[in-house]
Amino acid sequence: MRFALVVLLALSTACSRQVVVETSADPVATASIKVTNTASQAVSVYVTGDGPELFLKSVAANTTEVIPVPGVAAGTTVRLRATLADGSRSYTRDGVVLTGVYDWRVP
Repeated sequence: MRFALVVLLALSTACSRQVVVETSADPVATASIKVTNTASQAVSVYVTGDGPELFLKSVAANTTEVIPVPGVAAGTTVRLRATLADGSRSYTRDGVVLTGVYDWRVP
């Protein structure tokens, strides 16, 4: 019985690993857009930064939603676009610097 205990103790000590957790020196802060949709129908909200246009979310008619902008670092200048659900009209805002929560009223 002592032998089994010694073997078990030896195995648990030999198999233990030290886990090191590191954080990035420059974490990417995520910004958000507060969209107030005053239209009578839903809008689809998009953002364009350095890459392709990114769909964020559909916002229902006459509602306000705070939408995080994943993958876009805070401080980035972007273009916002909102399109009515029926596709009849689009609204844009150029030169938006994403810091914190940007407030955008559509239309």
